[in-house]
Amino acid sequence: MPRIRVLTHARVRAAVVAALLAPLAACSSSADPSGPDAKGLSGAADRPVTVTVTPTGTRVPAGRPVTVTATGGRLTSVTVTDAEGHRLAGKAAADGRSWVSDRKAVPGAAYSVTAATRTDGGTDRSTRAAFTTAPAGKVNKVDWRPGAGATVGVAQPVSLVFDRPVKNRAEVERQLRVTTSNGTKGSWGWIRDWSGGDRVDWRPEAYWKPGTKVTLNAELNGTDSGPDGGWFVRDYTTTFTVGARQIVKVDLDSHRLTLERNGETVRRIPVSGGTPGGDKRSWRGTAVLMAKEGTINMNSETVGLGNAYDKMVDYSMRLTWSGMYAHAAPWNARFFGSANHSSGCIGMSDANAAWLYGQVRPGDPFEITGRETKGVVAPGNGFGTWNLSWAEWQQKSALR
Repeated sequence: MPRIRVLTHARVRAAVVAALLAPLAACSSSADPSGPDAKGLSGAADRPVTVTVTPTGTRVPAGRPVTVTATGGRLTSVTVTDAEGHRLAGKAAADGRSWVSDRKAVPGAAYSVTAATRTDGGTDRSTRAAFTTAPAGKVNKVDWRPGAGATVGVAQPVSLVFDRPVKNRAEVERQLRVTTSNGTKGSWGWIRDWSGGDRVDWRPEAYWKPGTKVTLNAELNGTDSGPDGGWFVRDYTTTFTVGARQIVKVDLDSHRLTLERNGETVRRIPVSGGTPGGDKRSWRGTAVLMAKEGTINMNSETVGLGNAYDKMVDYSMRLTWSGMYAHAAPWNARFFGSANHSSGCIGMSDANAAWLYGQVRPGDPFEITGRETKGVVAPGNGFGTWNLSWAEWQQKSALR
């Protein structure tokens, strides 16, 4: 499971709430408010600044920014911290009359606000306030790929799958930011994951440039995913690097697999794909290598093919969630290079499978062609996002 960086989250405790709650307009002065200030000004020009903090109270709804306003003077600084000492950054207006936090107040937190002010007469004072937010009734979590520090192939998308439904897609998408070392542009697209859950992927218009460093910052803490979805109570971040340009081309008509690296052919391998004429046919289109799973048990009952097979398979390279792999298939040797006679996977000899397994990495595209196939890999069946045109993919963003 990739590492998670928790940026802002706090539990509300009665003792903390009691210590933090205070009248929102309470002031403590650094000068005598009853007399003239150091400049000799008095009266209206030196009346205390009225400070208003929003939200206010206990167990208030989360998901709104903290706002501080000043009447009769200016804000010189604002500090907002939670019970664990984490600061909520923000920006003041040019006239110094208001301040708004960059992030929203998160569920189940206690916040302390300190506002330093200056009167029109030049007297400095400070105001303290506090509020607490209601805890999250439901929590939405995220499973994302690729993991932090990974080196991936040129077709690897950034992919987030949510535990619970996401109805507020535009609001969630606004909290997602992808930055790259070379300014690569891309787009988010909302799709249905093979598991049935909501999912959002980010991909460039074309395959990544090798060497690109990519960072995802998902500042979701304090965002409501909508009805039945619940709150996000964590931020997520991951950084990965794009490796060499490797493309695996599989021609099921000629029964050949070709590995190309940086535009040059490295090796051609005889293979056998899915048997034509039924459910055992292979998928076509671009399937991205999801994982190298080594030796695994493959059981036909798990993919709806009855009792066709149940065996241990070596050098297994997963291409789709629906069960298509490239792998060693020595029992099918007489068909390599001459006929498609598998249950949907791309089979090859032990030696060729071992070699290919050592060459490829997750994120490498397998570009599969062939007349006798059962359709194009769907966007949510593994990483099938490349089977949509760039225009089609952009339309899947909630911000279009």
